[in-house]
Formats: sequence, C-alpha cells, structure tokens
Amino acid sequence: MAKYGKAASKTVKSAMRRRKTGTLKSGTGQTVKSRKQAIAIGLNEAREKGAKVPRKSADGPRRAAKKR
Repeated sequence: MAKYGKAASKTVKSAMRRRKTGTLKSGTGQTVKSRKQAIAIGLNEAREKGAKVPRKSADGPRRAAKKR
C-alpha cells in the first residue's frame, strides 16, 4: 500500500522547486536551504490540504534499549 498520495507528492515537488528558486520560506521567514526541511514543509502543506499523508509521530524513531 502506498504511503503517500499523488496530491502529497505534487505538493512536495512544488516545495522542492520553490527551494531551488529561493522562494521557499520557513516559519520564521528565513529562506530554506536544506533539502530535508523543504520536504518537511511540503508534507506539512499537503497535510493541511487534506492529502493522504501519515500523521507525524510524537516521539520520532524509537531506539532499541542497550543491554549491559
């Protein structure tokens, strides 16, 4: 099963183009230079539009406990 819908990929693609042209802004108003940040902004915009995007995890990836 697909993780992201077509609308989500279009929104991310748009955000990547805006990053490349230098018009993508972060929440603080600064120009985005990071590829990962551009993807995150694109996914967030897609979520707001109602596209098929999984929810953000509350605590990020879990780490395995170390054995002593």
